[in-house]
Amino acid sequence: MKGSGIIILLLLFAADLAAQTGFVSKVWVADNGDGTYKNPIIHADYSDPDVIRVGDDYYMISSSFSEAPGLPILHSKDLVNWSSIGHALNKVPPHEHYAKPQHGNGVWAPAIRFHKNEFYIYYPDPDFGIFLIKSKTINGPWSEPVLVEAGKGLIDPCPLWDTDGKAYLVHAFAGSRAGIKSIIVVKPMNADGSRITGSGVVVYDGHEKDPTIEGPKFYKRNGYYYIFAPAGGVATGWQTVLRSKSVYGPYERKVVLEQGPTSINGPHQGAWINTKTGEDWFIHFQDKGPYGRVVHLQPMAWKNNWPVIGEDKNADGTGNPVFQFKKPSVGKSYPITTPPDSDEFNGHYLSLQWQWHANPQPQWSFMTGNALRLYSYTVNDSSKNSWDIPNLLMQKLPAEKFTVTTKITFNPLVDGDRVAFGVMGLDYAYLSLTKEASGARLQYVTCKQADKGRPEFRKDLGFSEPVIYFRIKMDTGALCRFSYSTDNISFTDIAETFVAKEGKWIGAKVGYFCTRIAKTNDSGWADIDWCRIE
Repeated sequence: MKGSGIIILLLLFAADLAAQTGFVSKVWVADNGDGTYKNPIIHADYSDPDVIRVGDDYYMISSSFSEAPGLPILHSKDLVNWSSIGHALNKVPPHEHYAKPQHGNGVWAPAIRFHKNEFYIYYPDPDFGIFLIKSKTINGPWSEPVLVEAGKGLIDPCPLWDTDGKAYLVHAFAGSRAGIKSIIVVKPMNADGSRITGSGVVVYDGHEKDPTIEGPKFYKRNGYYYIFAPAGGVATGWQTVLRSKSVYGPYERKVVLEQGPTSINGPHQGAWINTKTGEDWFIHFQDKGPYGRVVHLQPMAWKNNWPVIGEDKNADGTGNPVFQFKKPSVGKSYPITTPPDSDEFNGHYLSLQWQWHANPQPQWSFMTGNALRLYSYTVNDSSKNSWDIPNLLMQKLPAEKFTVTTKITFNPLVDGDRVAFGVMGLDYAYLSLTKEASGARLQYVTCKQADKGRPEFRKDLGFSEPVIYFRIKMDTGALCRFSYSTDNISFTDIAETFVAKEGKWIGAKVGYFCTRIAKTNDSGWADIDWCRIE
């Protein structure tokens, strides 16, 4: 019985995953269906992406900061159509430290590699050091994190196993923790890549030409060592490439991608990928403020052993980003697919687009088979706002323009129980139902500069039925209009427009929380029947 139970759970998980990997968004699809694609290939906040190819499969990971589960993993067959397939971290260590929100901390820019038939992910926590996790398969199980090097401000690691078997790690520094920045170092590692074995060498100082150089990715080609490293700042920078015949330098420097006359700002930080058909491509992000760091795909070519990324119309070796281009040639065509955004909550596991703002507790939520049930979590009534609520369940914004509607059934237990749906960032807004003695009170709540402890402002909308439909319509510029309904037909608009703001190193997010003030031994709940984005 025990073995059959495990098999049933695995089959249920596989069925849920299959439903997610075949998803096609109604608001953003990069594949034009005519052999071309448009950028961004993912219009969502997958910041600091790294990508590898294993056989015919491409795998992408990205930063996740203090959100859990962390280190999202995406899969593609053609570099344009991507599906969510899992996370490499169920919880962020140290687990107790990340049991409450640590905005902007946690998992910074990671690197993924496939070495000796095993997947390696290196990720930095700027407050603790550089960690390694491994797995024989991309779907895990992933090993517990190993601390490769302890220290504050060690960020953006990437390994390289040389042809002689020696292992190296390149990384940068966060000035906020280390007190130094804009330098790239290469350090030796033991053969299995689990431990730094020397102090290393500063191979590049970017203070003069490449301020805030960081995010290095390490490669070797035609006898050259290459370090791809972004510089100039997240929203305003460019892609620098360093090359040398020696792992420790000296390195030559060249800018290979910059914004130029395009509107794609700060195009940098990502991964070089080579297809089985011999094509070269580069995946990077673009910072779009409240929409986060969205993912772009650029053609790439090698000229005189230097990469040129994007379109180099003036033939100076520095490319500019493309908006639309012919899809990569990978030998065959594959179905259109996107990371999930809408959710009917009919599965047995929480869909992969959802993340908590802190390491979750098991009693926060359960799937009922036809709804997501959120149990109320006790918060401090003296809190000025909801910035530090740990049980925020959110997903990334999926496009510039979209409408999201959700159906909620509220079943409170004691006065003060609340369910909310809204947009979270440095500024935030939400609609909520709160139990009072006379019934469920409907409110529209806003907060400006939430990270600075500013108070919430509540607009009372009267009492409501326990079954409610909340809606957010987002327009270009992250302009949000909230509305509500009791029948999903006639919606009442909130008069004011809310402008969404990014969070700490992340884009704004949309989702839920369910809280209470009373310290009781039981909990009210809210059933989230569905969340539809169109």
